[in-house]
Amino acid sequence: MATRRRTHALKPASKIPFLDPDDVCCERCGSGESPAELLLCDQCDRGYHLFCLTPVLVSVPKGSWFCPTCSKTKKLKSFPLVQTKIIDFFRIQRSSESTQVTSQDTRKKRKRVGSLVVSKKKRKLLPFCPSEDPARRFEQMQSLASALISNNTEFSDKITYMPGMAPRSANRPALEQGGMQVLSKEDTETLNLCKRMMERGECPPLVVVSDPLEGFTVEADRHIKDLTIITEYVGDVDFLKNRKNDDGDSIMTLLYASDPSQTLVICPDKHSNIARFINGINNHTPEGRKKQNLKCVRFDVDGECRVLLIANRDIAKGERLYYDYNGYEHEYPTEHFV
Repeated sequence: MATRRRTHALKPASKIPFLDPDDVCCERCGSGESPAELLLCDQCDRGYHLFCLTPVLVSVPKGSWFCPTCSKTKKLKSFPLVQTKIIDFFRIQRSSESTQVTSQDTRKKRKRVGSLVVSKKKRKLLPFCPSEDPARRFEQMQSLASALISNNTEFSDKITYMPGMAPRSANRPALEQGGMQVLSKEDTETLNLCKRMMERGECPPLVVVSDPLEGFTVEADRHIKDLTIITEYVGDVDFLKNRKNDDGDSIMTLLYASDPSQTLVICPDKHSNIARFINGINNHTPEGRKKQNLKCVRFDVDGECRVLLIANRDIAKGERLYYDYNGYEHEYPTEHFV
């Protein structure tokens, strides 16, 4: 089971050095409890729990911090409703050859889906089924583009290796401590089919919405079957040792090595896809665990570590997607999640 690694909330001693914690209350919940997780605004001195903010803060920000009232938060800018811009944003294939490939791959997809359904008992993975209406797919992509632009993030549908970070040669499944599965040849073909569909603009049937409590979150836009590949978790690959003090709230374990210095993580802050906006469950409550409808799995795919989000049950249209951030590591305090 793969895990999304997050940083524990740090004690904000540097933020409130001269105040008695008993005098500080959170403006959201009205409680003065958990003083070590109360953060003071550098302008108005009002307090907020790290876990009461939207989105939740995992640690005290470096430098100055301003509360939602004092900060001039940028409103979400809707992506321009121009199809050519969407095509450019997601780098969708335009050539005439892509039309021919689409026809051929559609026939292959139909045949493959049939065989996967027949062999469901063998736990074979299913490709996602895009919405049939091209206009609806356009709206789905627009919702994702708007969310990515709001976070100053560039779209990418694969893990990337940037200069100064971990090189591709560091991504070696042989270093794994023992939580990685090997993706079969048939399931690898299914994953590659999903990638080709994305390149043609046939995106997963998902829509990104903005919630006042959860921030950006993802909903199913049509019925999704159990064992369907939802998406790959992507972003820039780096060594965990370089990210110990990272403020990012979505760092995902890629390689859990026996030697901690070789452990790799995915950082989706600069390059990402829809996985960036799928939220975690509160796994401290039965109600939270019931919401989980995805599993996060790390695979050896042709000699490279990859992370996939897969449906672990049938998902109804309109249902929000959730998975367990911690998996087997149990290190992030998800009791503060909605």
